Amino acid sequence: MKEINLEVVNREKIGKSNSKNLRNDGKVPAIIYGDKKESNCIFLECLDIMKEMSKTGFFSTVFNLNINKKKIKVLPREVQTDPLNNKPIHIDFLRVTPESKINISVPVIFFNEDESPGLKSGGVLNTVRRDIDLICKIKNIPEKLEANLKDLEVGSVVHMSDIILPEGVLPVIADRDFTIATIAAPTIMTVEEEKPETEGEEGEEGAEGAEGEEGAEVKEGEEGSKEGKSEETKETEAKKEQDPKK
Repeated sequence: MKEINLEVVNREKIGKSNSKNLRNDGKVPAIIYGDKKESNCIFLECLDIMKEMSKTGFFSTVFNLNINKKKIKVLPREVQTDPLNNKPIHIDFLRVTPESKINISVPVIFFNEDESPGLKSGGVLNTVRRDIDLICKIKNIPEKLEANLKDLEVGSVVHMSDIILPEGVLPVIADRDFTIATIAAPTIMTVEEEKPETEGEEGEEGAEGAEGEEGAEVKEGEEGSKEGKSEETKETEAKKEQDPKK
């Protein structure tokens, strides 16, 4: 079980205006509830909690909150963040004891990728579940769950039964051996190459153009010959009229 100590301060005033003033001063308003006790309104340093939020397994980490020289053991259950800068603006902490039994989400870490023939040959790790919901006591919360990828080929599947759980820890989904990840075959994109125009096609176009030009010349020649014949006929008729003996 991972535990972190944090210094917090009781809030004497509550409300939107007070919470806004705290945030402007670099503080984060929060509340502690649960264990059939009265809720505590508190605030803590924004930088301190952001440092912990950046670490893996934040929601499965037990925090010891120091208030007036007393320690309260809690789990973070909900964090509200600013949509613009992603900074926390309010946190809900659940008061717990070492014997408290809760549902908690724990991250899955994959290792031995270098010893997976499937990944080494170009396969892809397809992660189905990055976190697993567990039922356990506070004292038995694992920091992380480990999935071994050694000797896995393309098409292999990592099931929940492949994960070694600490004593007293059970998955929330207990009616089936669900999938955590698979080794998928690489996706190959086929690209069609553009075929260049052949010289034969260009030659055919050139030939068609030449035929057109030749046809035009022949047509002009025919028209010219017709005109020449008509002129010769007219001359012959004129001579006949001049010389009646013929």
